[in-house]
Amino acid sequence: MVSDNRKIQEQLIFKAVKSASDELTATEIVHGIQGQHSLEDDKTWVKSTMSRLESKFDKPTVKHIRMNCQCGQEMDKNLALVQELFESSASLDEFANQEKAKAAGLSAVNGELYLQFPFCPCPILADVEKLDTDTWCQCTTGYSKVLFEKVFGCEVMVELLKSVKMGDDICLMKIIPSASIWK
Repeated sequence: MVSDNRKIQEQLIFKAVKSASDELTATEIVHGIQGQHSLEDDKTWVKSTMSRLESKFDKPTVKHIRMNCQCGQEMDKNLALVQELFESSASLDEFANQEKAKAAGLSAVNGELYLQFPFCPCPILADVEKLDTDTWCQCTTGYSKVLFEKVFGCEVMVELLKSVKMGDDICLMKIIPSASIWK
């Protein structure tokens, strides 16, 4: 039986791949050439789907596709929190040094904004011990990009620096706004 998280991911990956190529390619990546991968358990499916994606596209395209696969889990809650933090601060340091910001994993180091988690927040990866590449994790960078662009009102780049599922002690992203946020 396919989990709800898996169904959501299948739909998101299909849509993102189709947008970058075509429906046949999207079907092959999500389900395999003969649909044989539909029977895999979630952890096997995640790895084989990422392998198929990586073999079909170059690294920048793979990253772009995965960034468009974020599930939006708890987006409204996280958006409200980041908006509250933003509205109550006059600088990056003020923004990142609030108790709620620290509790959410935000920090500012040398004028740069970081977001970290001590665990993998992706529910479909619960049974995956280790990933071979950071491809799956790029959905989190896409999620963070959407979140911070909505709050900051400008384009934001997000760089994945560490991943628990890649063997690191934390998941760590650098959040890079394209414009000056605090005047």
